[in-house]
Formats: sequence, structure tokens, C-alpha cells
Amino acid sequence: MLKKILSGLAVLVIGVIAAALLKSPDFRVERSITIAAPPEAVFVWFNSHKKFNEFNPWLKMDPEAKVEYAGPETGVGAISTWEGKMTGKGKATITESKPNELIRLRMDWLEPMEGVSTVDYLFKTEGSKTTVTWAMYGKNEGLMPKVISLFMDCESMCGTEFEKGLAAVAKLVATPAATPPAP
Repeated sequence: MLKKILSGLAVLVIGVIAAALLKSPDFRVERSITIAAPPEAVFVWFNSHKKFNEFNPWLKMDPEAKVEYAGPETGVGAISTWEGKMTGKGKATITESKPNELIRLRMDWLEPMEGVSTVDYLFKTEGSKTTVTWAMYGKNEGLMPKVISLFMDCESMCGTEFEKGLAAVAKLVATPAATPPAP
């Protein structure tokens, strides 16, 4: 009986490893929203970590998280670090900022798992509206991250939160008194 259980367990482990090895290391999560505002009214909420954290869905989940800022207030070189029970530990650095078009960040995940990903915020003008796309992409390098991705994929962990964040920023932009001046 024990031999059958161990054999079954061995087949299960081999199956999980095989599935992980066959799985693409690439991941991408993307959500968009169209906001009734010009791109400059939306862009400022993403080009500053402090402004972003006013609607950051992960900080709403973990309001006790410790957040620190370094570098310039906005644009390239702006850095935010965080550490919390729900958010884990990490660092976001703005690496590219094209006014009203694109903001790109390098995300360094430190805990509970280490990894690096890229986040893009894209702004597309459509008449008097702006479509904002929030995308995160990267690679699950190595066996363990690929095994973990079989059970906890980025799409299910981040997609809904992106939607919440985009809806929240749309409300902020729609409130005239909340719209910050352009830098």
C-alpha cells in the first residue's frame, strides 16, 4: 500500500515538473479603461508614485504597508519602495516617461518571491477621452517560479486589481478639485 502511495506521489511530482518545464516562462497581464478626460489629466496620476498610491489597489488591501519614496517626485528616476503583510516587499522605479503617452517602470519583487517585471502605462487619445492601458509583463525564470505559476498565475493575482485601480483613477480624474496641475 505504501509503495502505491509513493509511486502515485512520484508520478504527481514528475507531472507537475513536466508541466512547469513545458509552460512558457513569459507572462503578461493587461487591462484598459477609457476615461472622459484629456491625457494630461490622467498622466499625472501615474507619473508620480505618491499620486499613484492614492488609488493603488494593493495599498488599499494593506493600508499598514510601509512606503518610502526616493529620487525625483515625478518621471524618470522616481522610486517607491514598499513592505507590508499583504503587499510583500519590493521597489518600483520609473525608467521611461513620455508625457501623455507612456510611463514604464521596473518592478523589483523582493518578498515573498524574488523577481523582476516591467509595468507600462499607455495613454491613447480618442477625441476628448483617454484610453489608459495598464500592463505588466516579464518572465518566470527557473523551475520554481514556473512551478509556482502553475498554481498562482499573474493574471488571476493582478488582473482584477488593475481593474480596481483603473476604475479608482477614473473617479479621481472625474473630480475636478482632485485633478492635480500638470508638472
